[in-house]
Amino acid sequence: MSIRLTAALLCGTLLLTACVSQSRYQQQVQKTQTYQQLNEQLKAELAGTQAQIEQLQNLVKLTLANGILFAEGGWELSEAGKATLAKVAPALKGLSGQRIVIKGFTDDVPIGPALRERFPSNIELSKARANSVAAFLTAQGVPTGLITTVGLGQAHPVASNQTAEGRALNRRVEIDIVEAPA
Repeated sequence: MSIRLTAALLCGTLLLTACVSQSRYQQQVQKTQTYQQLNEQLKAELAGTQAQIEQLQNLVKLTLANGILFAEGGWELSEAGKATLAKVAPALKGLSGQRIVIKGFTDDVPIGPALRERFPSNIELSKARANSVAAFLTAQGVPTGLITTVGLGQAHPVASNQTAEGRALNRRVEIDIVEAPA
């Protein structure tokens, strides 16, 4: 085989493997549009609350400050928390092809004596908070099968635990909307 023919075959193979099929491209476009619409809907619903929304590749992340959802040290939703989540639920009800991962976080302050029997560590407290959010969302019509909860305790802080402000930022619930595995 000539060098010219070998080079042409190699270039053709590289071009074919670098291309994305039209259907795969359309799926990516549709997924991106879905995430953009969800991001815009959530931004509109949560304007003025203690919430932060980020759109990343294949992910919309909603971070809710613990203070809006729960009393300090608590795991049951406050009225303000219920009102906030009631704004989020309609955007989550109609999802298809996505998964909702609810992650609870705490600061690094050990559990106080009043809660220690119920929650031996921050991981159990953070899991109870994530479960409370999930229970409320399912009561609002979000399909249970889409939701997974995780308690991460003091792992993955977003600020220093050395200050009250930093600890407050670390006490949060994140709701990730991600693509469901095929």
